[in-house]
Amino acid sequence: MRGGWSKTFAVIGAVGLLAVSACGNSNDNSTGGDASANKDVTVFTWWADGGEKAGLDGLVSAFATDCKDYKFVNSAVAGGAGSNAKQVLANDLAAKKPPATFQAHAGAELGDYIKNGQVDDVSDLYKEWGLDKAFPQSLLDNLTVDGKIYSVPANVHRANMVWANPAVLKKANIDATKAPASVDAWIADMEKLKAAGVKAPLATSKGFAQEMVLEVVLLAELGPDKFTGLWKGETDAGGADVTAALTKYQKLLSYSNVDRDAIDWPDALGYVNKAQAAYTVMGDWVAAQQLSDKVPDSAYTYWPAPGTAGNFQFLSDSFTLPTGGQDPDGAKCWLKTVGSAEGQKAFNTKKGSIPARSDAVATDYPKYQQSAMADWTANKIVPSCAHGAACSLGQNDSILSAISQFSGKQDVATLQKALATAIKSS
Repeated sequence: MRGGWSKTFAVIGAVGLLAVSACGNSNDNSTGGDASANKDVTVFTWWADGGEKAGLDGLVSAFATDCKDYKFVNSAVAGGAGSNAKQVLANDLAAKKPPATFQAHAGAELGDYIKNGQVDDVSDLYKEWGLDKAFPQSLLDNLTVDGKIYSVPANVHRANMVWANPAVLKKANIDATKAPASVDAWIADMEKLKAAGVKAPLATSKGFAQEMVLEVVLLAELGPDKFTGLWKGETDAGGADVTAALTKYQKLLSYSNVDRDAIDWPDALGYVNKAQAAYTVMGDWVAAQQLSDKVPDSAYTYWPAPGTAGNFQFLSDSFTLPTGGQDPDGAKCWLKTVGSAEGQKAFNTKKGSIPARSDAVATDYPKYQQSAMADWTANKIVPSCAHGAACSLGQNDSILSAISQFSGKQDVATLQKALATAIKSS
């Protein structure tokens, strides 16, 4: 990867929008009857279903209270953890038709938009809105790119999570209350599950879900410093330790469902909920999905992926101020809501993520979020490539392509070479 994760990750955090005195009324052109056409605020996201849509609805409700002069217009595009939306957005930006604001993963992913001059610096708004005090300094440091911030973080998600069905684990006499100590121990448990009649102990799905499995194996085998260094070009992607990790990833895939390249992550989660699989690796938006689907707490359990305890692999959803975007005053009002205490509470209590603000009250949140908030403070923070904190869009596209090919023809050497090439690509 290019210069360093801390630097590129900086891109996310810019909630500092320019001063909006009355949340959107600072523009002299925003008064009067003719301005009604400019009151719509088109918000582009990939939150179209389940807990993600519930979180967006909560944020929209807060926006309606904070920004009464503006009307939220939903421009969500569903599918693929944002991959479908990103393609639509790329076309709109290339055509010089940006929305009022768009969702992007915090971190290196934003670097492409910055380089192409497609997002504005919103750093000045941090001090005006008090975000420089509300967000922890460690997050602010990671949000800053060359001294500037370009987006407003709505949340923090954790990627290195396993969700498991205790009833399925019980069939193989496996303790569901704690994670296996290592990837090797996890593989041994999967062998026990197969012997107990579970055909596919690990449920996964196409694209980024398989990349997430790969990442937790790399994190467990390399450790946090070498894992983070991998994306920064400081860890040798062609090294023997990476080869060993990829070989264990290959073994894990052998325990997964044969339709993994044809389904999406909610379907893989469904296999676990229906007792057709024991585990799935997925971010903590699963907590919101389970709430949305009314799955009782007793029907599932969760823990950090084997070998990754003590590490918080993070990603963050953020919103930008597009260069030349529609109704910038309305967009700023949306961004102000996104960064506010009430906006983050309305969003994150439903989304399954935790607030970026350090002044949030843990007891306002459901059970899982409370544990995640404690871990966010105590654990070592590492980035996710699959969700933009560590890798650019171009890098991740190359990695996803290599993973897709590997799923069909499992050649470790080919995958390792493609991974190394992608990391060096920008």
